[in-house]
Amino acid sequence: MNRLIEGFVFEIKEITGFDFGVADAGGTIIAATSDDLTNVAQECAERFAEMEDKWGVLNNMTFYKMLAPGGTEYILFINSADRLCEKYLEIAAIGMSNMKLYYAEKFDKNSFIKQIILDNILPGDIAVRAKELHIQTKAFRVVFAIRIEKNQDIYTLDIIQNLFPDRMTDFVVSVDAENTVLIKEFQGNEDAKELSAIARTIIDTLNTESMIKAKVGIGTMVESINDIGRSFKEAQTALLVGGIFENEKSVISYNNLGIGRLIYQLPETLCRLFLDEVFDEGTYESLDNETILTIQKFFENNLNVSETSRLLYVHRNTLVYRLDKILKITGLDLRNFDDAIIFKVSMLVKRYLDKGERVL
Repeated sequence: MNRLIEGFVFEIKEITGFDFGVADAGGTIIAATSDDLTNVAQECAERFAEMEDKWGVLNNMTFYKMLAPGGTEYILFINSADRLCEKYLEIAAIGMSNMKLYYAEKFDKNSFIKQIILDNILPGDIAVRAKELHIQTKAFRVVFAIRIEKNQDIYTLDIIQNLFPDRMTDFVVSVDAENTVLIKEFQGNEDAKELSAIARTIIDTLNTESMIKAKVGIGTMVESINDIGRSFKEAQTALLVGGIFENEKSVISYNNLGIGRLIYQLPETLCRLFLDEVFDEGTYESLDNETILTIQKFFENNLNVSETSRLLYVHRNTLVYRLDKILKITGLDLRNFDDAIIFKVSMLVKRYLDKGERVL
């Protein structure tokens, strides 16, 4: 980037006729059109960096701060106090911003990875760009999609980057204010527990350092850099499907979505037809909260009457009475494996449809 800036300052001088320079946020000169200007401007730039003003004239030189979300990014200065110099510096700032964007797109590794996961680069160009940026094309990688609650004034990117500081193998990309992505390299023999442990570490760190709640979706492991976009989509799907069927979970793996993933891919019309075939109109809605809780616990305990009654703190006969009542209302005996499967799928389909209606 500094090489581009060195050429840029001479272009500005040629246009304006004045010596021109660029300093970093602390006032250290990066490039200037003459050594004399560098020597004179250094002290002034450092003084101006400590000032709160965006504009300033020091030692007959005009200074201007280019601001970024985190504060001052660059200080531009021109060897004149003429009023036109403010316009010159504003135009130069636009040029600097465009140059920075060009540099990020062409030379920044994280920007390159972001282009891949968002499908903003042709598949045939990925290997070429990866070679230019010295990124291995063949390596085991997993995408972790990190989503925080809305209206959080926390820059998650910095926290995750500090948690995974290896810039050679791991990449952290900000998608938007609520979504951050970690692409982590592995040896290839890690199991689901190890991946979940990493996701849990991310959640705990965000909660400990910034008191923010987060969820993490985990994609599948891929071996080629061309496939990290697929792992990213899987991680997003895990968050989306998990939010419908397992909203209480904060770590959701694409590989563990189970039947929820299948239901999510079905058209809503087919889902409604299925429910209409299983239940008469109003039947499912007639089940009260206590009955629904009983059914959920019965499924969680593998249709075991004794264990379910113990966890619900009810007598075994009470649970049997409730199951008989469910059979009478719905026509499904949950003690029968086939009926239990039908009812379980129906509950998931109903949850999917209800969630979709709330979104709409």
